[in-house]
Amino acid sequence: MLSYLLRKLLLSIPVLFGVTVIVFAIAHAMPGDAVLAMITAEAPSSEALIAMRRGELGLDQPLYIQYLNWIGQILHGNLGRSFVNGRSVGDIIGERLPMTLELMGVALLVAFIIGTTLGVISALRQYRLTDYSLTLGGFVGVSIPDFFMGLLLVYVFALELRWLPSSGISTAGDSFSLLDNLRHLILPAAALALFRAAIFMRYARAGMLDVLNQDYMRTAKAKGLRPSTITLRHGLRNALIPLVTVFGLALPTLFGGSVVIETIFQWPGIGLMFIDAVVNRDSPVIMGYVLITAIIVMLANLATDLAYSVLDPRVNYD
Repeated sequence: MLSYLLRKLLLSIPVLFGVTVIVFAIAHAMPGDAVLAMITAEAPSSEALIAMRRGELGLDQPLYIQYLNWIGQILHGNLGRSFVNGRSVGDIIGERLPMTLELMGVALLVAFIIGTTLGVISALRQYRLTDYSLTLGGFVGVSIPDFFMGLLLVYVFALELRWLPSSGISTAGDSFSLLDNLRHLILPAAALALFRAAIFMRYARAGMLDVLNQDYMRTAKAKGLRPSTITLRHGLRNALIPLVTVFGLALPTLFGGSVVIETIFQWPGIGLMFIDAVVNRDSPVIMGYVLITAIIVMLANLATDLAYSVLDPRVNYD
């Protein structure tokens, strides 16, 4: 197992290198000029002032020199400094990342539990009204994008019913409390979870239907085991194996969805930080966001591979 982990980590190095090249090229090819945006916001622009600011930020050097300087900073554990406020990009991401992980973690956990449960129920009630209703609901859930679901939830539960707050991480002016934080978390987490719950449900249904036709399931029934034991111990564990892949693949799309949802609900995570950085042409923050996201996704894929060996004893990475 240890040798497998080392091989995977070594293979991740070229991938991360490719990510740094691509994100650096895209960040510096964006339209607009960060220096002009900063200067016009502070004082009237002049050629001397623009040249001075470019020199301070290192933007007067060739692109390959800027890239090498950025890579050198990364190797020393430094993601650079924001063009807008001069703060360390690592500190900015470190402040925002826990909020995003909270939102994504709750959304993914809720989506997995609800989707898997409904998928198993749908498989056990195959070709019945319950199965048709859940399948139809799954198609509807997959068809509704995150941003529309977020706006719909805000309109219904925040504006019309006034049951839940529409934005923020806590009530302005009040001291932070867990209960208040959970109230603000419900709508954005639901907007992210509903789409993914529908995907989990479809894969759980297909996996469970495949498992129900296996010989060991018929043997368990013939031995007189309780239906709940057969479903949970013998069926669900094997049906979860394809869901592990879906779980790992959901993370990249979850990061993309969190950018939109955090903007709609003004949730102060790295997704909202990324949007602000794009608006302000803050290249170091943009590059830091993409790099950290790539690292998290790669670690999640590694954890997915390890989960295979836990769920399926036939999988051996030694």
